Amino acid sequence: MDSLGVDWIGLIRHGESSGNVAWHAAEAAGHEMIDIPLRDADVPLSPEGERQGRALGRWFATMPREQWPDLVVSSPYRRTIDTARLALRGHPRTLVDERLRDRELGVLDLLTTHGVAKRYPEESARERRLGKFYYRPPGGESWADVALRLRSLLRDLDGRRVLLFGHEITAYLLRYLLECLPERDIAAFARNSVVPNGSLTSWRREEGLWVLEREFEAAHLVEQGAEPTTSEDTATRTA
Repeated sequence: MDSLGVDWIGLIRHGESSGNVAWHAAEAAGHEMIDIPLRDADVPLSPEGERQGRALGRWFATMPREQWPDLVVSSPYRRTIDTARLALRGHPRTLVDERLRDRELGVLDLLTTHGVAKRYPEESARERRLGKFYYRPPGGESWADVALRLRSLLRDLDGRRVLLFGHEITAYLLRYLLECLPERDIAAFARNSVVPNGSLTSWRREEGLWVLEREFEAAHLVEQGAEPTTSEDTATRTA
């Protein structure tokens, strides 16, 4: 994946959102539906997510200016925009790009894993047959669809050091795109790991290749007095 002039790319997953908290509660209780009255794009940070965003701001304030990003690009969702604002308030080159948005779930929106199995058993079966990467729920997106728009975004980046604010699925799919990982490896990562809220994943370019530098790191939050959370996104875990 070539990004002209870019030699460092970082990705920060948004701070914990009220949607993350509601999803956890619904899954733990065995409910079919997640109690979120807002559309996904409008879900705000939780109080803990705001603390994580402020901790990111304190962490960036300790960095030498030459380590700051030349370009900041955020998903248009409220939880990512607010995380970017708290982390890098007033950065002169901060853009919002809809290609960084979370995966759209279509008819599975607001359903828990149990809810999908109960209300759409045929979709659960179709996902098992096709695999997580290529399965597209009716009216929604597959992981491959999200990868296509991220691939387009990466081609348009024009800073030397670029920091993205996105979602859990963004971290997995950037690994797929930048490191040219096979589908089976990304599926294994998704099954066996969670991207902490407020964590940083980054890559540096070496001899034309993207090399993983940090993977889902959240020590900076602890250093700045915030608690990392491992709240999962429905867009990653559902179907």
